[in-house]
Amino acid sequence: MPEITVCSSDDLPEGAMRIVTTDDGRKVGVFRCANGELLAIEDRCSHDDGPLAEGPFDPAACTVECPRHGSLFDLRTGRPRSLPAYAPVETFAAREEDGLVKLEV
Repeated sequence: MPEITVCSSDDLPEGAMRIVTTDDGRKVGVFRCANGELLAIEDRCSHDDGPLAEGPFDPAACTVECPRHGSLFDLRTGRPRSLPAYAPVETFAAREEDGLVKLEV
């Protein structure tokens, strides 16, 4: 599976998020939850294809809220926890290696 380097581990502390663009033009939000867990989710709300990762991020619950219509998404599964979204979005594997945050796309 292809991977991209997101940033150095120091540049993504707990409670932080970064958006990266893959080689094929997709945008992915990479989040570090309060427990240090790295999670990545497609930056596209399944409700209306608007941006998702720019919404309010809750590091303790590992969720992000769509900034347009308020659907809450679980970063671990990509599934919405509230309406109006009802379909999940894609998630991606993220990890740390040699002081870098890496994303499998």
